[in-house]
Amino acid sequence: MPLKPEKLQFFRYMLNQKINELLSDAEKTVSEMTTGKENYPDPNDRASLESDRNFELRIRDRERKLIAKMREAIQRIDDGTYGICTACGCDISEKRLIARPVTTQCIDCKTKQEKLEKMKGE
Repeated sequence: MPLKPEKLQFFRYMLNQKINELLSDAEKTVSEMTTGKENYPDPNDRASLESDRNFELRIRDRERKLIAKMREAIQRIDDGTYGICTACGCDISEKRLIARPVTTQCIDCKTKQEKLEKMKGE
């Protein structure tokens, strides 16, 4: 059963809110990194700072990729394909969409895909 218009609006709102939140966090990170005037004469302190910055940048890169997936999900809402499994064409459960709103596969197809990937990796 396809999602009702009010449910689609709910998912659009949720995705836009999360995008805005992630973009705000990214702006804070950039601001903190560019305005910081840290001067650590101790090499261990500098190394720790660099390690923390690298970790933060890796997180932001993952979030950037998530934002792209969220924008693709919004596009699927716009074109009427949101909530439809790309593998089998069946409806993706609302429960799964709430847990993972960027998903493109129903739980059965995703489980099969993961099993195949695991078998190939072994």
